[in-house]
Amino acid sequence: MSVITTIEELRILAQKRVPRMFYDYADSGSWTESTYRANQSDFQKIKLRQRVAVNMEGRSTASTMIGQKVAMPVAIAPTGLTGMQHADGEILAARAAKKFGVPFTLSTMSICSIEDVSKGTDGHPFWFQLYVMRDRDFIERLIERARAANCSALVITLDLQILGQRHKDLKNGLSAPPKLTIPNIINIASKPRWALGMLGTSRREFGNIVGHVKGVENMGSLSAWTAQQFDPRLNWGDVEWIKKRWGGKIILKGIQDVEDARLAVESGADAMIVSNHGGRQLDGAQSSIEALPAIVDAVGKQIEVHMDGGIRSGQDVLKARALGAQGTYIGRAFLYGLGAMGQPGVEKALQIIHNELDLTMAFCGRTQMDTVDKSILLPGTFPQ
Repeated sequence: MSVITTIEELRILAQKRVPRMFYDYADSGSWTESTYRANQSDFQKIKLRQRVAVNMEGRSTASTMIGQKVAMPVAIAPTGLTGMQHADGEILAARAAKKFGVPFTLSTMSICSIEDVSKGTDGHPFWFQLYVMRDRDFIERLIERARAANCSALVITLDLQILGQRHKDLKNGLSAPPKLTIPNIINIASKPRWALGMLGTSRREFGNIVGHVKGVENMGSLSAWTAQQFDPRLNWGDVEWIKKRWGGKIILKGIQDVEDARLAVESGADAMIVSNHGGRQLDGAQSSIEALPAIVDAVGKQIEVHMDGGIRSGQDVLKARALGAQGTYIGRAFLYGLGAMGQPGVEKALQIIHNELDLTMAFCGRTQMDTVDKSILLPGTFPQ
């Protein structure tokens, strides 16, 4: 294998090794995918100011996110079906994050359960992302399970009261595990590494849900339950209810509007994530990096502002930091690594991003994350 130097190379390898329905699930957006594409392309419009004859010794990418020390201002984002990109995917990604020194966030819709990930990382603290369901008893039990697993923050996703339409998932008949149709069997047969891995694990269903909800003992009953359980009535009162029951650090994910950002401050959350769900919900919405500066200007002194969406390099991380994001999240970038090579692939993705972040920071004349601001960007090239 040739030396892998970019996230794009990991993507190409993942596309070869992961069954079509699961690769497409990760690498797609809703409707025309215009927001999905803009998340990435809007970063490219922002230009950096190169500085010279600056002492570049003693550089550090270290920072903090919600008071937690991180090796770089990057966390692994919560992504559903991660364990279908590679067998035991959530455990492997969490181990990679632990090894590198960045936070890992587990999705409610993960294949490996909260308990699986806790055991697989020897009780190392991780963050848990919560979807708000109609079944409040189930939500309370999820919160208690996250607390028992030593989770150090709860990430509440606010932008998935209803599910955006992703055409590829409909065409592929997405399910976990995949239905044994002739096209699926043919496609899986062409991915022997993936298939062998899946044969070697018992984790092939939604581990946080199956067996934990009355009447949900298999995938047949789960699909019907999920369709009726995402709660379109979600509101700020629910955030307050969850905050009281959790009692720990709260991060609100899915903020794109300044008014919503102000309401997030009023909710008492510790941080917010400027995010459009990777372009998977409202197609035609602003890119995350475009929305970021106005939100930082409005509330950045009152709450910690993070962002996700479109990050494929350390340069993207640095640009987001320059525009006021205390932390960033990678979703697809780590999934590509996971699908390509398992845990070593996630480690490779983190190494690539860290190397690009470190070198770019140096070229811009900075040696510490806390000194990165808009002055490293070329005027007129970045959103205001």
